[in-house]
Amino acid sequence: MSFSVNSYFDDKVKSIAFDSANGPCTSGVMLPGEYQFGTTQHELMKVVEGELVVKLPEEDEWKSFKTGTSFTVDANKSFDVKVSTTTAYLCFYS
Repeated sequence: MSFSVNSYFDDKVKSIAFDSANGPCTSGVMLPGEYQFGTTQHELMKVVEGELVVKLPEEDEWKSFKTGTSFTVDANKSFDVKVSTTTAYLCFYS
């Protein structure tokens, strides 16, 4: 097993990719800022610590996801994220 460390948005988002018992996933941290992510696979994003305010694909309103909550995004979509406090996440891909 090996890890893959990734950095995005001028080092404001960092993630470590690995294979879990449930398949591929990433664990990461986002610093305060606004970001747009694109998906290539279905994603289940769990907020581990902090809060993500998210505008999901084909939705008009922003939704808050705090510690212990999660959301999903289908493959080949993009979604917007606002982060006001450093936030940790765990993302599962399928």
